[in-house]
Amino acid sequence: MKDREYYRVINASAPIRVCDIGGWTDTWFAEYGTVLNIAVYPFVEAQVFVFKRQPNVEQITVHAENYAESFSFDQEKLVVEGQHALLKAAFSWMKIPDDVAVEVHLYSSAPAGASTGTSAAVSIALIGVLDTLTPGRLSTYDVARTAQRLETEVLGLQCGIQDQLCSAFGGLNYIQMHKYPDAAVSTIHLPRNLWWELERRILVVFLGDAHVSSEVHRQVIAGFEESGPDDPRLVKLRALACQAKDALCKGDYGEFSRIMNANTEVQRSMHTSIVSAKADAIMAFAREHGAIGAKLNGAGGNGGSITFFFGASNSRRRQFSASLGEEFEGARVLPVHLSEHGLRVWDTNPQHC
Repeated sequence: MKDREYYRVINASAPIRVCDIGGWTDTWFAEYGTVLNIAVYPFVEAQVFVFKRQPNVEQITVHAENYAESFSFDQEKLVVEGQHALLKAAFSWMKIPDDVAVEVHLYSSAPAGASTGTSAAVSIALIGVLDTLTPGRLSTYDVARTAQRLETEVLGLQCGIQDQLCSAFGGLNYIQMHKYPDAAVSTIHLPRNLWWELERRILVVFLGDAHVSSEVHRQVIAGFEESGPDDPRLVKLRALACQAKDALCKGDYGEFSRIMNANTEVQRSMHTSIVSAKADAIMAFAREHGAIGAKLNGAGGNGGSITFFFGASNSRRRQFSASLGEEFEGARVLPVHLSEHGLRVWDTNPQHC
């Protein structure tokens, strides 16, 4: 970048997702589903410096700052495989103009493998900035749909729709998937006092190990393929998402906590390894310090994170946070705040950089 003069700087931010009530029902094997989830800070950040393309200089450079890795390529020679395949897939799909070169910086303060939809947020932010380089604009829903298609159609991965929708829309999302992957998204707008109280009570704990989709999840999916979309566990999860929406709208946090716990127990029933021993131990420890609800984020399994919902006492929540790392090696609280915003994209005037 020091050797070239950029003429445009594009910024984007996209939130991550926690507390996905009804998760697993937003998948192809569920066919239809209902999910309530919550968008939170910390954002994924994308910043793109735009240059005029020069001969003998690779068109695209990506700095994956969390991994301290950089790589460059020309769009016409792009092969979507290997490390950072999701990032490459975004460029393959969006196709920036031939006369443009870009330098992309990507960063998130959320740890990798936290089961908070960070990879989806990266895709949302990157698609958002690349979309500004060509005529027309994708709608918020189309950005989310494109990000999900990258994972399923380009990379051939198992992927539901909720993470991308939450990151794109932000806020409290009530997602009704009528027929995979088509869905309607309703953003729940709470009175300020209920919003503040919800934020006060939520605490997210990273278990210390990155979540990795495993044979366990393949076995769970195979089981749902056999039982079909009316499997009692999927039916229960859909109902819990609807109940969670109603509880939040009423400000009934005791009921919301009960729903969180019930959702985690449905996850447990899917496979013996969905709720790990460490997760169980940390949930028990949290209950001793005033937590009344716990939702295993994402699909569950080894590693990842848990969203806790605490009771009235701020002091007990602080005591839990202070002693967590002493009791459980590697476990730590992830500072989060509720995000009213989904994807945001804006330009910075290079003259003012």
